[in-house]
Amino acid sequence: MAENTKISCKNVWKIFGPYGERVLAGIDPTHSRAQVQEEQGHVVAVKDVSFDIKEGETFVVMGLSGSGKSTLVRCISRLIDPTGGEIIVDGDDVTKMNDSELLDLRRNRMSMVFQHFGLFPHRTVLDNVAYGLEVRGEGKLQRHERALEATKLVGLNGWETNYPRELSGGMQQRVGLARAMAVDPEILIFDEPFSALDPLIRREMQDELIDLRAKLKKTMVFITHDFLEAIKMGDHIAIMKDGEISQIGTPEEIVANPVNQYVADFCEDVPRYKVLSAGKVMKDVSAKAKKAFEGGAEGVPASAKIETLIQRAAATDVPLPVIDAANRLVGEIDRATIMLAMDSKS
Repeated sequence: MAENTKISCKNVWKIFGPYGERVLAGIDPTHSRAQVQEEQGHVVAVKDVSFDIKEGETFVVMGLSGSGKSTLVRCISRLIDPTGGEIIVDGDDVTKMNDSELLDLRRNRMSMVFQHFGLFPHRTVLDNVAYGLEVRGEGKLQRHERALEATKLVGLNGWETNYPRELSGGMQQRVGLARAMAVDPEILIFDEPFSALDPLIRREMQDELIDLRAKLKKTMVFITHDFLEAIKMGDHIAIMKDGEISQIGTPEEIVANPVNQYVADFCEDVPRYKVLSAGKVMKDVSAKAKKAFEGGAEGVPASAKIETLIQRAAATDVPLPVIDAANRLVGEIDRATIMLAMDSKS
């Protein structure tokens, strides 16, 4: 496991049925989920999945209903016991933890935010946020101080004495987020947290979470069925189908190079210019671009997103020089290249 890896899943399987371990021991890995179900009467929810999540990154698990994404992520905290494989968190194998160790993992190191907010209707906002600290055995004064900090962090200061029924859906989800953060976990797991919200509130909550990620530097695992949400939220994305991972990569890698038609279908309507960088679409350096760069023209970082270059490219007939981190000329980008990148089907 790499030094900065926070979570490592190695050959994880989850087979639902009374004899899951026996089925796994004799399974033909080339058989599809449907074949196993027909032959064995068991459901392969997660099939031989492996990936690493770096400390401080947001890792998105994306897939349609029934793809296995929620089952996979529940295996990480052992809310569901995997049938096979290893799940390593900070060097500790979660699959081998006893009840006491699992309790410590869930109370102190890992928190979940669910699609359905799961708030206690008879508790105020403050007491809902403080619930995890109460379960952990912290005193009332200390847990309320921590809960107030978390409430303020998600923009709910002034609502501490209100009850969930008095809040909008977006505000209730903020309470759920504050409750997860109040225990100061190392890992936050989000199970389709915004899918029940109206589109405008959903975008607002996405932006809020991106800001919080930058402030808190937490490792986040985010489940969604929405590809646009996945590319907005994720540093890396794992796309699942029928319990298997079809592709893992950065949003840019997946949009630029989908590995199969299933992934390509998700990418079809993505605004590519918001995802792709200059370095991904640049052309070889022409004499014109080289002359401009040597004459003092400002270079475009290879990491710059296409959408940030549209106005600059439109204002000149000279190709924009593209530079690497060491300020070396590595390519060029022009209007035609940008127009091609803006075509979602190119």
